[in-house]
Parts: sequence; structure tokens; C-alpha cells
Amino acid sequence: MRVKGSNKVAKPAPAVETRESIEAQVAAFLQSGGEIQQVERGVSGQVWTPSRQISLGKK
Repeated sequence: MRVKGSNKVAKPAPAVETRESIEAQVAAFLQSGGEIQQVERGVSGQVWTPSRQISLGKK
């Protein structure tokens, strides 16, 4: 037998609450002496390295 509502998942916080939380965190960061750097559009922090190919078969 299955009971309705037994698989309820918690709803995510409303966007307003999330935005306010982020604003508060940024303000605290700046007050503690943190600094925000603006990066040009299209620039990535990902470092590209040659891929390593792994062979699982016998040599």
C-alpha cells in the first residue's frame, strides 16, 4: 500500500532568500577586507592540461 505524500522532498529556498543570503555573504567578505576582482567576459580559470589516456588492455 502506498500513502500519498510520503515521498515529499523539501522545497528549495525562494530566490529572494537566496539573493539576500548571497548579498549578506558578499558584504561580510568585503567588510573583512576581501577584494573582488572583475574578470573579462569569456576568460576561464580552468587550466588545460594534456589528457591522460588510460589503457585497460594488455600491452
